[in-house]
Amino acid sequence: MPFLGIGLSSVIAIFFVFHAIRTQQGRYWIFILFLVPFLGSLIYFAVIFFPKLRSTPVGYQIETKLLKTQDPERELLEAQKKYEASQTTKTRINLGKALVDNNRADEALTYYQQALTGNNATSPDILMQYAFALFMDHQYTKAKETLNFLSEKNPNYNSDECHLLYARVLVSLNERDQAKKELENLISYFPSLEAISFYLQTLIGWNQIDKANHVLQIIEHRLSYLPKHTKRLNAQWIKDIQQSKKKLIHMQRY
Repeated sequence: MPFLGIGLSSVIAIFFVFHAIRTQQGRYWIFILFLVPFLGSLIYFAVIFFPKLRSTPVGYQIETKLLKTQDPERELLEAQKKYEASQTTKTRINLGKALVDNNRADEALTYYQQALTGNNATSPDILMQYAFALFMDHQYTKAKETLNFLSEKNPNYNSDECHLLYARVLVSLNERDQAKKELENLISYFPSLEAISFYLQTLIGWNQIDKANHVLQIIEHRLSYLPKHTKRLNAQWIKDIQQSKKKLIHMQRY
């Protein structure tokens, strides 16, 4: 069994080493992570991984969902006030994010379109957020076109969340062969519970039972190594995985 006998801190450090290589961080991070796995992982998480996560649609959703438990519309109201006070690229993007988070993606599109002008016309980060808003508004073809444009104009841009979004768009367009290839490539190097949970749901939806069982085994193996705090952060995906497992069992019985 993979990772047998290897300490949990070493497993986490290896994950961050792969992340550092993929995102082209300084080589000194690799040495730090190997020399002091536990402390190095804590520092890498605080300095590199968490700030990067917060800037992605996935990270933004996690953070805003936590805030919404206290005041569901606080973020949106603050974003609207800042936009009214000063209509800049930043305030447009923040308002767009807040609208998407409040299930008003159709309204967010205008603000992203306004932000994608001038020097920002090909900005990969803004284009990805715009594509996500299009996806949430069920404009799948346009979302795919936007992501293809992003890739064309930014060939060196690497984002695992962007690849996952592209896969979700392909699934929504029922482009199965391309979606399966994208998802299998993604989960081979991006150990995200969201990504692999979505792949499991997709395989069940396609009635590919044998493949779904194989993916479920991979998921349960990964879950067995996750610390409690990581499981808490991924509670929604773990819940989705358990629901998919029940559905898979039911399908095999009948």
